[in-house]
Amino acid sequence: MNNEQIRSVIERLETHKTDLYQKDFLLTWEQPIDNLHAVLLAADVLEGLWEANVSTRVFEGGLAVSNFRDKSTRTRFSFAGAASMLGLSAADLDETKSQVAHGETVRETANMISFLTEVIGIRDDIFLGEGHKYQAQVAAAVEQGYREGVLPQRPAVINLQCDQDHPTQSMADLLHLQKNFGSLESLRGKKIAMTWAYSPSYGKPLSVPQGIIALMTRFGMKVTLAHPQGYDLIPEIIDVAGRNAAESGGSFEHTYDMAEAFRDADVVYPKSWASYQVMEERTALLHGGQSGKLDELEKRCLADNERYRDWECTEKFMELTRSGKALYMHCLPADITGVSCAAGEVAATVFERYRPATYNEAKHKSFVIAAMILLTRFAEPGRVLDKLLDQAQPRRLLL
Repeated sequence: MNNEQIRSVIERLETHKTDLYQKDFLLTWEQPIDNLHAVLLAADVLEGLWEANVSTRVFEGGLAVSNFRDKSTRTRFSFAGAASMLGLSAADLDETKSQVAHGETVRETANMISFLTEVIGIRDDIFLGEGHKYQAQVAAAVEQGYREGVLPQRPAVINLQCDQDHPTQSMADLLHLQKNFGSLESLRGKKIAMTWAYSPSYGKPLSVPQGIIALMTRFGMKVTLAHPQGYDLIPEIIDVAGRNAAESGGSFEHTYDMAEAFRDADVVYPKSWASYQVMEERTALLHGGQSGKLDELEKRCLADNERYRDWECTEKFMELTRSGKALYMHCLPADITGVSCAAGEVAATVFERYRPATYNEAKHKSFVIAAMILLTRFAEPGRVLDKLLDQAQPRRLLL
């Protein structure tokens, strides 16, 4: 984007009344639609400024603390990148090296890491019923610390993935769709197939498919969820998707047939996940002090997966899509047949054809996270971005 185009996006951002200042970003379906539009617009501006070599530093010091309770590559580096581009220092809380390992309470930990902290990003997606609850506890703790005068500012808490939602991923996916189809409005009536796909590994979180069906239905898309019998998502979030579709003029359909989901789709998102019943069982074993039985559960579930090896995004399935040219999406890493595994979610030829597109899809996440930080820390984010554009300080030395 050139300066005139960036200015135009900033002007559009300023038309949206948001309430994210001094708040958190936990679940997309709890956010007013204006907040979602504002995140997308701010992310677009930040990406444009970055590509134009304009500095986006809005902080002169301060921490961005991350707590990854599950493994991560893209989200971990996206959060660190977002912090750096805004002028914050990224610090990772490793609970095994902290007093959390000795029983320190959530409230105490949250306050102790927050004295000079602007944002806390948390990934907690392994156990159903635990991740979102933990993030809400941290948010409540820093709110209390701020109100009691312990913390000089109230850090924002950003959901980097929980058991229910993966908002930084789904919002980056939405930005990717917007850029591919030209606008948010052009997404209305487009069909997206969010389908289960076979994986030789098990226990993958539900938050990506849940995030996709709950978010894309808010923007008038025709969303089809497909999976084999027994691989259900959380019922309450299925209900959210249905309500969102009714309100937006889109649609939400549920099928147990992968081919039906792919037929005439404009976008396909084949991704493996566990069922919510299995995730509930996993959590019950943990709470019951029976973690030794988790391996047994894993083996049983892998055996179930083997029954559905034909749920793979192949060239044959892609031919069923609109003109055979649907956009393939994945949060990565994908299980690629013959490349990363013997049999997986997607055929190697399909993945390779769309590999640059999926990498671009991932690229947007840093800017989405940076936008969430910006909107939660500044009451007038449009004016902040306007000033950055006016100053036009180079982020990289020009010789």
